[in-house]
Amino acid sequence: MASLVAFHTQMLFCSRRDGRWNARSRGVFMASAHGSSVPTKVGTQNSPSAPRDFHIQVTHSLPPKKIEIFKSLEGWAESNILVHLKPVEKCWQPQDFLPDPSSEGFYDEVRELRERSKEIPDDHLVCLVGDMVTEEALPTYQTMLNTLDGVRDETGASTTPWASWTRAWTAEENRHGDLLNKYLYLSGRVDMKQIEKTIQYLIGSGMDPGTENNPYLGFIYTSFQERATFISHGNTARFAKQHGDLKLAQICGIIASDEKRHETAYTKIVEKLFEIDPEDTVLGFADMMRKKISMPAHLMYDGRDENLFEHFSAVAQRLGVYTAKDYADILEFLVNRWKIADLTGLSSEGNKAQDFVCTLASRIRRLEERAQAKAKQAPTMPFSWIFDRKVQL
Repeated sequence: MASLVAFHTQMLFCSRRDGRWNARSRGVFMASAHGSSVPTKVGTQNSPSAPRDFHIQVTHSLPPKKIEIFKSLEGWAESNILVHLKPVEKCWQPQDFLPDPSSEGFYDEVRELRERSKEIPDDHLVCLVGDMVTEEALPTYQTMLNTLDGVRDETGASTTPWASWTRAWTAEENRHGDLLNKYLYLSGRVDMKQIEKTIQYLIGSGMDPGTENNPYLGFIYTSFQERATFISHGNTARFAKQHGDLKLAQICGIIASDEKRHETAYTKIVEKLFEIDPEDTVLGFADMMRKKISMPAHLMYDGRDENLFEHFSAVAQRLGVYTAKDYADILEFLVNRWKIADLTGLSSEGNKAQDFVCTLASRIRRLEERAQAKAKQAPTMPFSWIFDRKVQL
């Protein structure tokens, strides 16, 4: 899954009022809030997890009657979602793109890899490492999917189509971090120990996407995320090619193609929800966009920089690897893909949600234009991932 979205978009999407999440009258996503109403910073130098802001977390906001919708869709999911997985024997594996350690020419291949990687600028390395760290936190993402009521893997080896999808999706995604990690390790361009610490911190910290154990929200989130990852890896492939590392471009491109296939599956799920339950699906879409789509690695930490994710995102924004414009484009794509403007028969609240998501992209673009003017005065920042070399934010 992707990381990134420049921190300057965040203020648009906060939906909490007086310390509580906005409630909706129809009740599908209604829930009581758990925890303190005052955000607090937790985590210390001796803590196993990163310092983070803890906010109110809403859980189990899906009423039991709505869970039945997902049980009734199991046959549909088997026919329409599992087809987007590939058999293991037909999947690429990381070793297909790496020097063969059993061959006589292994050391020569490694030297060639290291020579190619010398042309990758430090700021692009920061983006590549950030994407790799995000992919390596995969255990967190499987955990998140298995919090969703009605579609979770109840036993760890459940045979339901929803559980089968989650495990197989995880298995396919697992190759992404493996490949990028090994490539960066062999390049010699990055501080692997600092990267490994970042990965451990991130997995230990988890993620807080605001999906409330609710598959409506969860599948909207993953639809957005998979497209974001497709864009980010695709742009990284393009930049790698520009700097002469054609093998890295091929690697990022093949990862992007996986993300595109996974995006297709998740967007089909939400499309089906719009077909059978348009009112509550559009309310869920608006809810996620008001809260903003928190990227999976938003709790990223390396033991030093408590604002590491914001700094990483700023570099990606400046380079065009993943930007606020991309965020707006994804939103607009999903609005068109799910035909939000064509929905009819909604309640007054549903109509308000419809209007909100249909006009939000243009608001984000205006914010992005203002941010671009400020970005020209951005400072430089050392990144531990690249031996504390400084990069412009």
